[in-house]
Amino acid sequence: MAFRPRWTEEADSKYRELQEAATASLLNRQKNRKAKAARAEGLFKQIEKCVRPLLDNPRHPGLNTHEYDSIEHPYDKKSKVFEAYVQNQTPGAYRLFWGYGPQKGEITIIAVTPHPRGG
Repeated sequence: MAFRPRWTEEADSKYRELQEAATASLLNRQKNRKAKAARAEGLFKQIEKCVRPLLDNPRHPGLNTHEYDSIEHPYDKKSKVFEAYVQNQTPGAYRLFWGYGPQKGEITIIAVTPHPRGG
């Protein structure tokens, strides 16, 4: 079953910020005729590569999805929040925090952020 995404304002804002940074980096790289992608481009590509399988199958093994209890679900305080890996074995590795709902067939993306310390 494919899920429909719903983004919190915070997650949407961060996603757009990272997308704009990747686009600016790409345009600059093309202007300067450089072949190697910058960090911003790679990070955004990894985020996209995390979101697509999450919506197709939240239990996809490559996401390393697990429950995360230090963040509250924005729509239902009793619902679980999960963490999916955008990056792994990277300093400040990015994570995507999400939960089911609020409607059937939806996944709410709560945050896209470097991994919080101590969580």
